[in-house]
Amino acid sequence: MTMRVGVLTGGGDAPGLNAAICGLARRLLAAGSELIGFCDGWRGLITDSSRSLQHENFQHLLVYGGTLLGSSGDNPYRDPDVMVPKVLATIARHRLDALVAIGGEGTLGAADRLFREQQVPVVGVPKTIDNDLEATDFTFGFFSAVEVATRAMDDLRSTAESHGRVMVVECMGRHAGWITAYSGVAAGAEAVLVPERPVHIEELCASLLRLRQSGAKSAILAVAEGARVFKQGVCVSSMEKDEFGEYKTGGVAAMLAKSIQARLGWEARHVVLGHLQRAGRPIAFDRIFALRLGARAARLVLERRFGYMAAMRAGDIVEVPLQDAVAARKTLPNKFLDRYESFFMPIGGP
Repeated sequence: MTMRVGVLTGGGDAPGLNAAICGLARRLLAAGSELIGFCDGWRGLITDSSRSLQHENFQHLLVYGGTLLGSSGDNPYRDPDVMVPKVLATIARHRLDALVAIGGEGTLGAADRLFREQQVPVVGVPKTIDNDLEATDFTFGFFSAVEVATRAMDDLRSTAESHGRVMVVECMGRHAGWITAYSGVAAGAEAVLVPERPVHIEELCASLLRLRQSGAKSAILAVAEGARVFKQGVCVSSMEKDEFGEYKTGGVAAMLAKSIQARLGWEARHVVLGHLQRAGRPIAFDRIFALRLGARAARLVLERRFGYMAAMRAGDIVEVPLQDAVAARKTLPNKFLDRYESFFMPIGGP
């Protein structure tokens, strides 16, 4: 019996999204299923905006970054009384036998609720450059983002040394410091600041002063946008909240560069990598990883095993309950921070 399957890509884009769609589509189409892509994440189901994916050249598309379906941060549970019925109506109108949601915490959280509360036949694929989803070792897009950040710090090292400067490099990571930690360690940064370990600016500057006195001409600081920085025991990172109640982030690199230069007289500049970390073609690992996840999601659909997500565990692609994936945010474990302790010094807290 032919299955009609919908697919969406939600949240921030990530390198490997097209590869995940490719892995899903090739297996489903080979099994005779019909595949319908919904545009711009959950917005496509809310507004019923879709396109057929029967004749795409997926093998060609998998090498490109971004997503052919578009993406958005729309979530039907921001206004469930209005939006959830629209999503259900779209699913019924298209006579979907299954829906595959490719995304991060917000996208998969909505998918899990639709499965548990509305019995929507959902399968998930984990995607986020922040790598902060539970129940999977890694998410595709993460290592491509790490590669961008690492290369940026490598390149900035030469100009820092030429001018005798401190370069403060701000990476994405509101609540979890995975990108900053991996890229900062890989680039040999003199200090790595992540949300998991609060830092006193007085201790940071003392460490930089010792570094300079030892003969260092330059320094690279890798800083997560959500890093918590304290001055005289008071948090000086952004404490404003956005319309969804989340703390606004960004600007920490500029603040640190200004403070370091004022305190030490050591010229400091800041660079915000921002959406460069999401942009460009995925590295080979993320292409293959995303293909594998998409293919496993297709298998779940064909076996009608809904409420599950494809995931990586110890190098293998496995299935885990969606509910496990969104139960908590995955942050850097202490064993990682302790293993590379010299990079995360000085540490402190409120």
